[in-house]
This record gives sequence, C-alpha cells and structure tokens, in this order.
Amino acid sequence: MIAKALLRALFRLAYRVEVRGLENARAAGVPAIVVANPQSRLDTLLIAAFLPDDAVLAVDPRRAGSGWVWRILGLFDTVRLAPENPCALRTLVKAVRSGRRCVIFPQGVADRAEDLPPVYGAPALVAHAADAPVLPVRIDGAVFTPFSLFKKNWPSVRWFPKIALTVLPARRLTVDPALRGRARRQALAGVLYDVMADAALRAYDRNRSVFDALLDARSRFGYGVPILNDAERQPLTYGRLVLASVALGRALTRLSAGGEVVGVLLPNANAVAVTLFGLQAFGRVPALLNYSMGPDALVSACATARVRTVLTSRRFIALGRLERIAEALAAHTRLVYLEDVRKEVGTLDKLWGLAVSRLPGLMRGRTAKADAPAAVLFTSGSEGTPKGVVLSHANFLSNVAQIAAVVDLWPTDRVVNPLPVFHSFGLTAGLLLPLLLGVPTCFYPSPLHYRAVAELVAELKATILFATDTFLTGYARAASDGELSSLRYAVAGAEAVRENTRRLYQERFGVLILEGYGATETTPVMAVNTPTHARPDTVGRFLPGMENRLEPVQGVHEGGQLFVRGPNVMLGYYLSGQPAQLIPPPEGWHDTGDIVVVDADGYACIVGRVKRFAKLGGEMVSLAGVEAHAAKLWPDDAHAAVALPDTRKGERIVLLTSRAGAHREEFLAFTRAHGIPELMVPKTVLWVEAIPTMGSGKADYPAVKRMAENALKETGAKKPA
Repeated sequence: MIAKALLRALFRLAYRVEVRGLENARAAGVPAIVVANPQSRLDTLLIAAFLPDDAVLAVDPRRAGSGWVWRILGLFDTVRLAPENPCALRTLVKAVRSGRRCVIFPQGVADRAEDLPPVYGAPALVAHAADAPVLPVRIDGAVFTPFSLFKKNWPSVRWFPKIALTVLPARRLTVDPALRGRARRQALAGVLYDVMADAALRAYDRNRSVFDALLDARSRFGYGVPILNDAERQPLTYGRLVLASVALGRALTRLSAGGEVVGVLLPNANAVAVTLFGLQAFGRVPALLNYSMGPDALVSACATARVRTVLTSRRFIALGRLERIAEALAAHTRLVYLEDVRKEVGTLDKLWGLAVSRLPGLMRGRTAKADAPAAVLFTSGSEGTPKGVVLSHANFLSNVAQIAAVVDLWPTDRVVNPLPVFHSFGLTAGLLLPLLLGVPTCFYPSPLHYRAVAELVAELKATILFATDTFLTGYARAASDGELSSLRYAVAGAEAVRENTRRLYQERFGVLILEGYGATETTPVMAVNTPTHARPDTVGRFLPGMENRLEPVQGVHEGGQLFVRGPNVMLGYYLSGQPAQLIPPPEGWHDTGDIVVVDADGYACIVGRVKRFAKLGGEMVSLAGVEAHAAKLWPDDAHAAVALPDTRKGERIVLLTSRAGAHREEFLAFTRAHGIPELMVPKTVLWVEAIPTMGSGKADYPAVKRMAENALKETGAKKPA
C-alpha cells in the first residue's frame, strides 16, 4: 500500500523509528485487539505505518484526523468511540468476530482506582466479548513531540525525537466468569491495566549499564535541564552531571583497577551522585558504606567486599563527627579524600568529560555489561551481621522500570530525597528513578532534620517525598499547616506505615501515602500500593515481572514464608566468612525471611519476619503483630518488641515503648476489648526515652534486645533477696 509505505519512510526519516517485536504481531494473527499506550496525536499513524495486516479498524479518529481522512488514505475503517455513539462497542465486537484486527487506545490516564473502567474498559470489553487476544504495543518517545497529549507534564518538547514501538506477545483477558455488570468491567479493566504495565516493563531497555541509562536520559531530556540539587543549592544539569562524572571517573581510574569494588562514604549531596556515576562510567563497582553502622561494622563490611580504597570527604568527616570511623577505615583501607582527587583532575579529564556530555555516543555501550555488578550495598544489620548485596546494572534498571510501570512520575514533578543512598530505597527510588525519568531531585543530608526537610518541601513545592513511617511522622509534626500540601505522593518503605500517620497526612495535608515493601536484595521494591491499586493494611501488589511463592512455616497458621524471583533480584551475597565470593540465590529465588499473606487479588500483607516470632507454649507469636497492636493503642509513640528466654514458657515477649507511664495492664485491657488473643500481650512493658534505630529509620533490634536485657537485669538486681 502506497500510503502505508510513504508513512513508514517519513517516520523513519523524521523520528528514526525503531520497531521491536513484529514477530509477535504476525503470531497474533486475526482477530486481535491492538492496545497501545496513548502518547501523542501521531499514535494512530505510527500503528498504521508499522504494524502488519492492512485489515485494521482504527478507533477514536479524534486522536489524529477525521474518519474521511483515514478512508481517503485507505488506512482504516473507523468507528467513533464517543458518548453520542453508544452502539460503537457492538460494532467493534462484530468487526473483530468477523476476523478483523482492531486498534483501541485507552482513553486517558488512570489516576485513581475508579478511573480504570473508563480508561481501559472499552478495549477490555471488546476483547472479552469477541473472545480475541490483546496485542499490547508500547510507544516511547512520541510524548516529546509537539503533538504530545501530555504537554503540561512534558516540558522537554522537540520536533524530531527518536520514537520506538515495541510489540509484545498477545494475551487473552480472563476473569471470574461469575462476575457481572460493574464488577466484571472493573475486573477486565484491571487485567488490561496489568497487561499494559507488564508491557511497559518489557519495553524498557534493561540491556545496558546504569551510566548508559544516564547518557540516554541526558539525550532525551536535554543537556541544560537541571536535574540534581542539594543543601548547597548548586544545581546540576544533565550535561554538568555527565561532565563531572566522567572527569572525576577518569581521575579515579588512576586509583583503582577495572572491576574493583571501591568504598564510598559520602552524605546525600550532588557529590555522591557524581562519584557513583564516575566509578560506574569506567567499570568500577561502588560499595555504599553506611556511616551509621559504627567503626567495627564498617571495617567488617569492607573486608566482606574486599574494599581496598574508600572515597570520602574531609568536610563530611568533620561535619558528621566521624573521626573514629575515618581512623578505623584508614587502618584497614586506603582512605582517599575527594578534595585531593579533584586537584588531580587534569585538563584532559575535563575535556573528555565535556566531549561525552555533549556527545553521549562517545561512551555509550562501552561502560559495563548489564549483568555485571553495578553496586554493593549492605543489609541493615538490624538482626545480625550485615551482608554485602551485589546488584547488577540490570537489577537497578529493572526496578526503575517496574516502579515506573505502576506509579506515574512526570518531568514536572519535584522530588525531595532525605534518605541516604547507602540504603537501597534512597538509591533506587530516591536517586535513579527520578533521574532516569527526568524528574528534578533535591538531596538532603539527614532524614532526622524534621523541620528542615519540611521547609525544603515547602520551598521547592515538591510533589514526591521518599521516607519511612518514622520520618514521615517527624516531618508532619514539624511542619506548619500547608507546608507539605504540595505533595502528590509520600512514598514510604522500610517499616510499616501506622494508620495514625496515614490519617495525619490525609487530614492535615491532603497527601496520599503509598506504602511499599522491599529488601536490599530486590533493589529494593517488590510490592507497592498505587493510586489505582491500594488496599488498607497491605503493602500493595507485587510489581510487574515479580514471581512469588509461599512456603508453610511450622506453628504459623496464616500465610507462609515468602520467596521471590524477578529481574530485580540480586546477583548474590558477599558473606563475612567468604569475602568477595558471590553466593547467588538458588535458582534465582530470594528467601525474604518474611511471613506474608497474599489475598485473592494479589495484595500482600506482612505478618512478620521468621526470625521475629516468639514461641510461647508451642504457639508462634509475631513480634511485628505485638508492635502493631501497641501502635494502635499508643499511636503517637514508638515501640519495639523482642523475645527473651523464659524458664517456664521457653520465650517471653518484652515490649519497649517511648510511651511514658505505659503499663502491661493497659495493653491487656486493649486486647480484650478488641478480641485479640492474650498471647499477643507482652510479658513485660518497659519505658525508654527512644527506640534505637538504624540509619534507615528501622528499629535496631540487636540494640533493642541488649537494652531490654540490661533493663531486666537492673530490675532483678533491685528486688529484695
């Protein structure tokens, strides 16, 4: 067909259109329902030009021209999906049943659960009624053109960006046949939403290094677009970030070998991003060191990953009062200060950085393979000795793609990230996710500066905040009325979000808290509540591409021990007894160590960790459950439960709480009033000024246990003989 061939040639010339997966379109055959993500008024033309099979029925011609235009071009027959044409769906179903291929675009973007049927309902209903498979098509790049449907959210508009089309394997939509009416429409729309989310993940290029992804983001969003900022208020554009990273990275190659693990001990600031990308640009593997661990733990971590060189800053050591840590590290590694390295950055280093920042193709594809180690992080150590977690470039990019597939982030958003990048949540969600999606991000060096973080959110009119429940509570209490109201989402992880926190943000600021679940070993996000899919008292549904299975645990009557597998699951562990020897997860399955309940709709509820159950008279009692009941009884205070040996029952539960005047009898009365088994009542309730926490905000359970043991010893010593 002449019109089709001309369109194809024009698109390839103007937009360098790349088409992947055409074999899937041919395999789908007819009838089939082509569903593509809406991006621009060019979408229908792109589908017409590049998908095989001329027997295509285009829907919603308002997207690009009137029906008579399509008929003159000989590309499509058209049926208008609009309120004035209530018979359109029937017409479409008949066309598909007669053996035709139908193209339907979801009508807009789903921002809430109730948006799903209007947005995804038409293509889902047609596919279900005609018993035809859905052929998902992912369009990328057209949103940057002047023909974009989302101009207000995509300021980086240019005339001729690169466009890619990815055709995924055809899928059939199946739901419970007993569903009727609105329930069936909702279910079908939900299934199609999942199909399109999976398509977004599969279409994302994960076969590259993280630094290559940065170069691609610089090309997509522009050299001069400001993307990173910090407390010093010296913003970095994409171009300056690439320039600084390459220049510093070349200097660092003179201090380390290719593939070497290099320690990084730096605060949340632009310098840490430049250092990370500088190392990755030249095949080094940054090991993010948690300066809240203490000297002994950090020395042990360096030994576990065989870190010979640690990069830090004199100013950071002085301001953070980390002299003891610096001395301990210097005794076992070579401590290198960035202030000294910057003096060694020569003219050639700067010229090479400038060249790459202007011409990203100079280094793209030459940095590291996707399956090579990209970073080493360390588990929190909240329950024992920290392990080194080796994450690949593909792990990081997969998790970015998984999150982006279900949570909308726009270049017009603004992120505040007070979470340290030595925590996987702070690194992946707080730095890489917004950076690679074109969302300006501002670092803040400490999540504990509650008032300062609240003021920063207000000053920048931030729309996204990454934090934990503990920190969110602190920000809300420190904030003046309205200071956090610019937020679209507050994304919380690392610990359970209390109902009191959720209610506080909703009622006082009108802000939705999206609670998720993850682990360092999964880069970290496994599951998350989203605006379209949220359920109280859960951590949401598993991300696209995640497999999960539950294995029974003796003595536990609900849920099972969770194992997960997916593209974001780590390469493996470095263990203290086997330094720098990679121990991969068996067959790719990671044992989370958590007891989890997954309901019929796929929502996960964390019951507790396997290690955090007390065995009382043959029954397994969740310590996390005890803490949850304490949080409901005393919502304004912090709580931590531990199990200690007991001569009569084997173990006893001790609750530490910051609630002044807390008594066991009050807890017992609460459980009786709410029908909670008495096994959940702690044997002892101890008041403390503050619960010991890790740098991530999670309770430091080894420290909590020591505190409980010491308190009980003192109590016993004071008793009369």
